[in-house]
Parts: sequence; structure tokens; C-alpha cells
Amino acid sequence: MKRWIGALGLAGAVLTAGAVAVQAEPVLKPTARPQMQQPENNVRVSTSNQAFGRWINGFRGRALSRGISARVFDNAFSGVRYNDSVIAKDRNQSEYTKQIWDYLDSAASPTRVANGKEALRDQARVLNAVEAKYGVDKEIVTAIWGLESAYGAHKGDIPIIEALATLAFDGRRGAFFEAQLIDALKILQSGDVAPRNMKGSWAGAMGHTQFIPSSYLAFAVDFTGDGKRDIWSDNPADALASTAAYLARNGWVKGQPWGVEVRLPRGFNYGLASRKIQKMPSDWAAMGVTDMQGRPVPNHGAASILLPAGSQGAAFMIFKNFAVLERYNVADAYVIGVGHLSDRLKGGPEIQASWPRGYKPLSFNEKKEMQRRLTRMGYLDDKIDGIIGPNTINAIRAFQEARGITPDGYPSQELLKHLKTR
Repeated sequence: MKRWIGALGLAGAVLTAGAVAVQAEPVLKPTARPQMQQPENNVRVSTSNQAFGRWINGFRGRALSRGISARVFDNAFSGVRYNDSVIAKDRNQSEYTKQIWDYLDSAASPTRVANGKEALRDQARVLNAVEAKYGVDKEIVTAIWGLESAYGAHKGDIPIIEALATLAFDGRRGAFFEAQLIDALKILQSGDVAPRNMKGSWAGAMGHTQFIPSSYLAFAVDFTGDGKRDIWSDNPADALASTAAYLARNGWVKGQPWGVEVRLPRGFNYGLASRKIQKMPSDWAAMGVTDMQGRPVPNHGAASILLPAGSQGAAFMIFKNFAVLERYNVADAYVIGVGHLSDRLKGGPEIQASWPRGYKPLSFNEKKEMQRRLTRMGYLDDKIDGIIGPNTINAIRAFQEARGITPDGYPSQELLKHLKTR
């Protein structure tokens, strides 16, 4: 994922709002790791970074005080080095973002849909059993599997202890990653996986569906009954069941869709397209909001209207299960990607509305400029970080309403021009 998600879930890479990484198909072969230096103070680290070695030896005491045995710690850190590539990826996440339509093109590409249908057939027994036990649609679980690791083809080849130790030492989010590192050592101590097999993404996400260590400890299950919660092996059963358990524990509503693509009536009040405004589908229908065939959306529960690309793109009526998927990854693009891919795996159509594909997106610096101008004008009271979250969207809407512009909350070049000509 897929910002770092809450305290529990990670889907692939760290992201900015509206844009997120997705595992590509086909997957590149992993590269070989550099040779390690000789051990120092019983812990093998690269002598090119002595400060990292000192940090590890200091962390050893903290880990042992948390119940990690010396044997488990020393085995886990044998061969660990400061991994420059991990820091490079952590510091340059914005280079890997996409506009939502480009992201969805990849998330539900013909290849991913075809591979997903094949995965549904190959793992039918497991997925049917998982759905029966946890009440989570097998297509949703499969879609997460597809986006997180291309159905197991790319689970990640970076040693998790090395990645988390590097991130914890680096200090930018040191406390968070040190807590994840302790949890990773707890997993090793439980015997669920050997250190050499505990691999995953640069950000510490592991296995077929990319759990971070705290999520693993809280939600992973032994579905095969072999005494281990093995999300890393070629057999995806434990990982798929763990994903369903995660969603079920976070409130998945059986039989409710994540969302439905809808058609908005002419003259629709875009100020109503807010997560804070929920109405029953029948109430939305009374206002002229229908599905793409012109029919009222069934009353699956209270729903909001979401405009991921503003007034110029597709519109969705989203339900509680959308928020449950956000616990896995908070980005709208990711949740729509999972939901839409699951619909395609069920035989549903492509998204039917057009996207503003000719649109020139704001750069990272332009987003920060937009936030600074909104702040100076009194619409935004938040940090200037270039990330378009709910506070920034609400500020954009307030500015648009004050200027008589369609209040869709979308950060565009046109919006920036309006801000510059106040």
C-alpha cells in the first residue's frame, strides 16, 4: 500500500489521497541481496553504518524487556543490514502515485480480471469455506489478494526484520516501526514462520494479502489446521481466511455491496456528496439518483455519494462496507479498486461513466500551494503536506461554495487558478 493505515492494516504501499500503488502484472523477478558484513557484538550488521549497529544493540535490550528471547532476537538479526532502498522508497512515495482512472485501469485490467477468475476457480474450495465461515464475499477477498500481491505472484522479497529495523532506526516514524518490529519478533517467537521466510514489502507488509505485524497478531488465523498461521507459503488458505477475519472483525455486513455506480440528476447539489451525509437509497432515488440503468438502488442501508474525480467523473453510492475496506487501506482509489475488481470477478461491467482523462493533475508542490492559499484565506486549518485528505476536501468545498463554483471538492488546475485570482 498502500499514509500508514490506522494502527492495523496496510495494503501494499504508502499513499496520498486518491492515488495508490497496485501490484502490476506480470511481476518482475526479485533482485539479489548484497553480501553481508561480518558480525559485530553478536549481531551481524553492515560496518558501513556503525550507528545502525549501535541502534540494534540498544534495541536488543528493549526487545528482551518486552519478552523476546535472546535466541530469537539474535537469530532474527543475523545478517541484518541498513537497507538504503527501503529509505529511498519511503522518502519518494509521491513518485509512484496515479490518477484514479489510471489506477483503476490497472486494478481491474483484463489480465487481473482473468487471473482473478482463474484464482477463484483454483481456490474455490478454500474461498467458499472462508465465505461461509466469515460472511465476507469470496470475490472481495480475492480482489484484495489480486491488488496486494497479484494473486500471490509478488508477496515481496525483502526480509521484514531488516525493513522494519531500517525504518525504526531512520526515525521519521521510528516509534511506530519499532512497535511493528517488536510484533514481528513476537511472530518469530511463536514459531509461525522462520526468519529466512519472513519476507514482504519494504514497508513491512507480509504475505499474500500484505498484513503488517500488528494486523497479523490481531487477525491472522490458522485455517488449514496445521498449527501455524502461515500467510507466506504458496498455499494461500491462511492468508485468505485471515483477510476475511480482518474484514469481519471490523464490521463487514454480509450481503451489502461496497458501493454502486450511480447516475446523478441534472442540477444535483454537489454539496450533498459528502461522507457526513447519509441517506437511504430510496431517499436518494426520490432526489433522482439512480443506478446506471435508471433504476432505484435497493435499500442496502444508509449510503453516501462519493465523487472520486469531482463532478467530471464517475459517482458512487457507498455503504458501510466501503468504510470497512478503508480499515485495510484508507485511500478511496484502493477501496474502489477492490470493490470494482470484485464486481468484475462476479461478472459485472466496467465503470460506465467517463473520466476526465485529459485533466492535468496538480503536482505535489501545487497541492501544497493550494493548501497554503486555502489556509491564508481561512478555509483550511491543517498541516501543509500536499496530501488531499478530508480536511482539505472540505476546505475546497467551502471555497467553491463561497465563489459560486460547483462544490465537488476536487483539487484541480482550475481550482488553483481561482485561488490565485481571489
